[in-house]
Amino acid sequence: MTGDAARQQPEAGPHFQQLYYTSCEQGLSGFSGFQFNAVSEGVTADTRQAVEALAGYEPPRSMAESDTPEQLDRCPVNLCYRPHDPRGRSGTVLCVRYAGRDSARRFGNYFAHALHSEDFPAAGRGLLGIELWGSPVWAGGTSPTTRIPVLTAPPRGPLDPRTVRGFLDAHPHAEQLPHLLAAAFAALTEHGSVVVVDGTTERIAHWFAAVCYLLPPPLARRLSLATYVFRPARSRLHLIGTVPEAQLDFGPDEEDAYTVFDFCRGRFPDAVPAAPDVHALVALLTRIGVGAVRPVWAWTKDFAHGGEESPGDWHAPVAAAASSGGVALAAADVDALLDWLPAAEHLGPLGAQIAADLHRRHRNLDDSRLRLLSGVARAADDTALHQEIEGRLLESRMRAHMTGAADATEPAPLTDPDLRARATALWERLLRDEAATTRRRVRLLLWAHGARLAPEADIVERETLTAARALLGTSAPGAALRREVELLVAAEPRMRGALAAAVREVLEGRPGQEQLFSQFPAALLQERDLRGSPLLLEHYWRARAEREPARTVELMFRILRVRGRPVPDETLLRALWRHPARTWTHREAGEIARGLPSEALADPVVGRWLDRAVNRRIETAAELDHCLELCGRLAAPGRWALLPADVRARVRTTLDLAAALRGAREATGLARLFAVPEADRWAAPQALKRYRLVPAMLRLPADIGALGELLGHTEHAQTDRYLAAVQRVATGSEPVDDVRLSHVAAVAAAPARAGLAQAHLEVVDRIRLHAARHWRLADLQRLERAVRPYDAPLADWFGAWAESRLSGPRRLAHRLPGLRRGTGGGHPRDDSHGTAPGGTGGERDRPGRGPRWSPRKNDGER
Repeated sequence: MTGDAARQQPEAGPHFQQLYYTSCEQGLSGFSGFQFNAVSEGVTADTRQAVEALAGYEPPRSMAESDTPEQLDRCPVNLCYRPHDPRGRSGTVLCVRYAGRDSARRFGNYFAHALHSEDFPAAGRGLLGIELWGSPVWAGGTSPTTRIPVLTAPPRGPLDPRTVRGFLDAHPHAEQLPHLLAAAFAALTEHGSVVVVDGTTERIAHWFAAVCYLLPPPLARRLSLATYVFRPARSRLHLIGTVPEAQLDFGPDEEDAYTVFDFCRGRFPDAVPAAPDVHALVALLTRIGVGAVRPVWAWTKDFAHGGEESPGDWHAPVAAAASSGGVALAAADVDALLDWLPAAEHLGPLGAQIAADLHRRHRNLDDSRLRLLSGVARAADDTALHQEIEGRLLESRMRAHMTGAADATEPAPLTDPDLRARATALWERLLRDEAATTRRRVRLLLWAHGARLAPEADIVERETLTAARALLGTSAPGAALRREVELLVAAEPRMRGALAAAVREVLEGRPGQEQLFSQFPAALLQERDLRGSPLLLEHYWRARAEREPARTVELMFRILRVRGRPVPDETLLRALWRHPARTWTHREAGEIARGLPSEALADPVVGRWLDRAVNRRIETAAELDHCLELCGRLAAPGRWALLPADVRARVRTTLDLAAALRGAREATGLARLFAVPEADRWAAPQALKRYRLVPAMLRLPADIGALGELLGHTEHAQTDRYLAAVQRVATGSEPVDDVRLSHVAAVAAAPARAGLAQAHLEVVDRIRLHAARHWRLADLQRLERAVRPYDAPLADWFGAWAESRLSGPRRLAHRLPGLRRGTGGGHPRDDSHGTAPGGTGGERDRPGRGPRWSPRKNDGER
């Protein structure tokens, strides 16, 4: 053997057993052929079987007949490592070389030198299997005896982190290292294999060494590998090396189990499927680099609890070690640490050290993460760090509240004296340096109140006055600012005084600021804050009247009391009633008339406003009631004589017409009363005519002839209202008394006495036809008698209808003269109404045309 550098070690301590396997004439089997040429004392049959399974070798086709030493040295070397337990303590490493011919001169021989230990890390004093690549321990030929000594601490080969880093720096595909490392992690956890193709097994050994150095040492010891396998599809090791001449003949069912990195052809997987924590750990390890990772693994021992298994278990301890060594952490590393720290009870004081590193190096942590670090520091009894983090939390919360951030929280009272002092200093700094807008300053003032800070009184007074002045200079403060100022005023009494002072300052210093109070929410300043300042009170009430129009009259009288005057002037009235109409409503005018002294009604300003109020357009029946109430109040003794003449004329006309509506005895005369010009020109008489005249007329008997003549001279809208009301009476279900009959008769006979519009004639036709078809025969006969003095042909037409309904199925001859509507005779000209008795429509069905046949018996009777 050539492993002279290895020392013999007593079998009782950790050691390596040696095994030689090759085709030879002398060995343990007792016959020539492939066999164990020599083994150390105590090698078990299981060990020999494991070595024999790993020792197979198939050279590339081009090198199968290599015979000279030079040719054999060019053949791929297989350094194979395989752990035998999940923890990687028991393991076997082999170096397999092609030997060319055997003793029978046949090609295909190889020589395998194996080292096996039940405690590989202890026997090798921490070396990894891959680090035996190129080691002088490996024998090159058979032993003359079947017993070879055990070894301990065999010498390392040329691979170390420095040489591997140099290899990577010079390799054109070094950027594939993170993907290769992620694939190795996946192979360890998902039982797959990674195939690395490169020009020589030496280069492959460097790739494997890079992976092993970057893996956590316990995982690296569990990683099986072989630097050369001619047929990778027949291997189930984690890392499999091969050369370009090898056969990568994976079956369809095997492709997913092998991830191939072909560094010769530049062919690599598009992506390596792995969990997010694997990629995050890989990114951290490759950022540390092969050359610097070994110290990090040494430091990681201080942070690991010893039970780490998966890549996710390792991420946080490695990140903690890297951070303690000055390595910059990515966001994923920080997240891993923050998720891990609260439950890492084994850390002890180291937990506070990690929290301190995170707090001081990562200034963008949100409040939830800062609270976590604060809790870690408190649990580790690191008071200084705890207070430092709480101070940063305090600043974050204060700034978030100041800026109105979405995650801002309401301040909690601060009781710790040191924290209160720090918060006060921070509050003053933010107020001085960062609160550039009114809203920020207001929110800072609110924060100070909520945290129970006690800033200097002059600072609070100055800031509240500044905020008040800023509000006065803002034409339309936003809803959020209004709400926050309301909260501040409610919380800080000094703010009310500052607001009042600022308002007084503006009103006295800048003319034309009458609408200043309209910029303020109603809750900002109240009457008690303005006592002693009549000017402020008046403007306050003006603004309040704009916000609460229903209280305008009440607020006007308050202003008058403050002014000490009984009568308002035009300027005040225009300021309070700013709408375009600039009039009082009837209700407001009534309240004002009741509240003003009687002599105030003679004031020209009050008179003009009362005149506009009395003549204000009336849109509803309720408004008419208020107008009549106003007129009644103005007509009271002691007030009437003081009213202007125009007001008296409108009030008198309105009250007279209202009284006529109540006292009239006949409908036609009542209608004539409303034919005066004032009833069409003034608002109140118009409303009486619109809302009350027709109902009052229908309660009174009508002069049939006179009312028919009057309809032709009445305004179109009023005729519409009256005819519609009569149609409802004629077609309703109420009994036809004399009053109703008089109105129906007047309307039915109206076309013969007055020129009506076409639309009105159609309504009259509908009333006539409905009465003819549907009224009781007795009522229809009464209607016939009522209209005969004014329109005999129409009466005959009604009589014909009555006769046809009474006679049953017999037909009537056409013996009645025609009726030309509006003339009292002739033939009808309209073809727009319903059927005649027994007919189906057409010219024969009009008033003035008798029925050509009889209706069904009792048709239409009620």
